[in-house]
Amino acid sequence: MPGAPLPLHIFEPRYRQLTIDLVTGAVSGKQFGVVAVREGWGPDDGPEGLHEVGCTAELREVRRLPDGRFDVLTVGDRRFRLLDVDDTTAPYLVANVEWVPDIEGDDPAELEPLERAARAAHRRYCTTARTYRRRADAEAGGATDLEADAEVAAVEEPEEEAPPAGGEHEPAAAAVLAHLLAADCLLPLGDRQEILEQTCPKKRLELVSHAMAREAELLGRLHAVWAPTAKFAVPSSDN
Repeated sequence: MPGAPLPLHIFEPRYRQLTIDLVTGAVSGKQFGVVAVREGWGPDDGPEGLHEVGCTAELREVRRLPDGRFDVLTVGDRRFRLLDVDDTTAPYLVANVEWVPDIEGDDPAELEPLERAARAAHRRYCTTARTYRRRADAEAGGATDLEADAEVAAVEEPEEEAPPAGGEHEPAAAAVLAHLLAADCLLPLGDRQEILEQTCPKKRLELVSHAMAREAELLGRLHAVWAPTAKFAVPSSDN
């Protein structure tokens, strides 16, 4: 997501090589593209399994581990649309892309209430997640439901603040806020991709507010969070 931090643990040989190429300058600009894999597809299913819109990630910190793996910190930068993908030039995918800018013209005064609503939805999501985590920890420790409820009620914490997004009422802040909030919450892939692809800041704020409110409700009522379908996949055979 543009503006959002993305820490990565690099262990596959192809991505180790990409990291080396980024550090040495073989790939210029210390940026690479991140594209989500479509639901039901795997990372090795080829370009057809990739979403069309992704985001560049700028390499900020690199730590090489003794066994050749890397821990890296990146920050999302610019959205792009895949035009064509080459899987033969390098161990990793290489693509030609076009940039996907926002549509300009939104009135900052119209965005202000949407920003407030999005931050409020984010606070509710974080509060619900903290409550769920405390109850889960208490139940794992053998506490009863009543004890867990008492523990939750006894702990007072300040409201969760939305991730920073620039100066007050700046257009850039409104443009990036939805991306930051989406990256900070465990939203379904479809929601995250729709938010990423949306080029209208106003509609993007509405999308992220709706998604966070829905997920907070599901977490509070069902104690359930989204998980990718691949997590539940089982090996298949031709028999």
